Amino acid sequence: MKIRFRFPADEFIATLVDQPAAYELVAMLPLRLEVSDFASAEKIAYLPNKLNVDSAPAGTDAVVGDLAYYAPWGNLALFYKNAPYAPGLVHLGRIDGAIGTLGQQREGVVTVELIAE
Repeated sequence: MKIRFRFPADEFIATLVDQPAAYELVAMLPLRLEVSDFASAEKIAYLPNKLNVDSAPAGTDAVVGDLAYYAPWGNLALFYKNAPYAPGLVHLGRIDGAIGTLGQQREGVVTVELIAE
C-alpha cells in the first residue's frame, strides 16, 4: 500500500509495511492533519483516533525516510533525521526515494491519502 503526504510546497509517497496499525491508518484516509516540527528531526501530526499497536514491537529506532506512529502521543512521524530507539514508536513504512525538502516543510496542514494501485 502506498500513501501520499501533500504539504503546501511538496509531496511525498510512502510505502506501508504489512502491519495491523498501518491498515488502521489506511482505514482513516483521507485525512487533513496539522503538521509541526519535532526535535529538528521529524514532522509530526496527531491522528483523530489512536491506532491499536498491541501486535507491534515494544519500540524501534528511526532512520531518515521512516514513517512511524508514536503510540504514547497518538501521532504520525515522518523522519528527516535519524532518531534513537524510542519505546512506543511503531514503524509503519518508508518514504519512497529521497526525502528532498521534508525537513524544510513549514507547519500547517498536510493531506494524507491512499494511492490507488
